[in-house]
Amino acid sequence: MNISEIQYRVQVDQFVFTHHAEVERMADELTFAQIEQSIMNGKILEQYPDTGRGESCLILGYADNIPIHIVCGWRGEKIAIITVYIPHPPKFINPWTRGDKSNEESPM
Repeated sequence: MNISEIQYRVQVDQFVFTHHAEVERMADELTFAQIEQSIMNGKILEQYPDTGRGESCLILGYADNIPIHIVCGWRGEKIAIITVYIPHPPKFINPWTRGDKSNEESPM
């Protein structure tokens, strides 16, 4: 995916929020404006060529000095905002670096 194309789709209102993204947005008390601002100044951290649902990527951007991760992919001609969250340890050491998987909580 290409950050310029994603930003263009956001500018021309050719994007959608998934239900999951909406749940996560509310959980982290993020506004739509903060998410849009983060995309507009963001950079792609990780590319996911095909996760079973098509191509997607992880973007890191900032709004109000808050780091925000946005996972997005294609849904037809539109960008789908799949999830949004504020990165925290242990999953992320800092906004750019994944944490050690052994530090993550056990599913037990």
